[in-house]
Amino acid sequence: MSGAARWMKRALRLAARGHGRTSPNPMVGAVIVAGDRVVGEGYHREVGGPHAEIWALQEAGGEARGATLYVTLEPCAHEGRTPPCVDALTAAGIDRVVAAVLDPNPQVNGKGMKALEEAGVRAELGPLEEEARQLNTAYFKHTLTGLPLVSLKAAMSLDGKIATASGESRWITGERARREAHRLRAAHDAVLVGVGTVIADRPRLTVRHVRGRTPLRVVADSEARTPTDSPLLTADEMPPIIAVTEAAPRERVDRLKSAGAETWVMSSGSCGVDLGALMQRLGERQVQSVLAEGGGTVAATLLESDLVDRVYFFIAPKLIGGKAAPSPVDGAGVDKLADAWRLKRMRAGRIGEDILISGDIARQSD
Repeated sequence: MSGAARWMKRALRLAARGHGRTSPNPMVGAVIVAGDRVVGEGYHREVGGPHAEIWALQEAGGEARGATLYVTLEPCAHEGRTPPCVDALTAAGIDRVVAAVLDPNPQVNGKGMKALEEAGVRAELGPLEEEARQLNTAYFKHTLTGLPLVSLKAAMSLDGKIATASGESRWITGERARREAHRLRAAHDAVLVGVGTVIADRPRLTVRHVRGRTPLRVVADSEARTPTDSPLLTADEMPPIIAVTEAAPRERVDRLKSAGAETWVMSSGSCGVDLGALMQRLGERQVQSVLAEGGGTVAATLLESDLVDRVYFFIAPKLIGGKAAPSPVDGAGVDKLADAWRLKRMRAGRIGEDILISGDIARQSD
């Protein structure tokens, strides 16, 4: 591994520490190297706080003069929530900046590197571009398309059942898998379920088993059937968004509003609410990532609408059986195996007694 790759890998590890805390900003890590010695490093810890470069400069102090900065994303050159990082870097006397990838934000996108060069700083793109993009997949997708990255999560038995025929689903997976599921929830900006899940499971959709923020909670509920005594409405969290359609009875919508819910009237789609339109509106609200947790109809509609980017399937060493027992993906399914959704960059590992299989949805353009 080259020296540049070594330092960039270290910067990427630092950047990952901000997972779930920086949105709508990207995760960024920075390492300042003088000779062959790290004199300062940092990462973007939370939205509104100092950027990674500033933390690294503070740690380096006077040793930053003449040194090289390795950073996972192009430094900003515009005034946002914080002053431009380019100004701080040039003032500190940084001699060279190596960025893994350009920032797709139109306010940056090459302007940071250009501003550095105009100030006499050597600016270049370095190694691990793909790793840097993968770290901030949600940020890149939202910036380029306006849509959030959508992850589909399910917990199932070995024979692909998410509940028994009678509807019992707690708990298919073990405690460690449930804790990991809460970690996933905390890492996303929003969590989405269908009204069937709300009625059957009465979830809170909060983050409880790990440290982290509770995401925006969203329910696809075309006819406003969410009970007003649902834990979603009684939990001490930000009010949920209930996405309804014009078909929803006015009195039900009014009751949900009175109970504290934020209601969005959306166009109709194949599963009631038009999920494509819902994702567009969430993107407009600066939601960069959505974790879809249930149920099978929502999962099928998201897949059929080409809205799913990533999956997380927890598989328990249990067999449930039964034709009536539900599976994680309903809908008509595909007629030909060639049309099945495939995964790329697949990962598999043990989570306690269970197995987690995750990966990105492969599209025809891949």
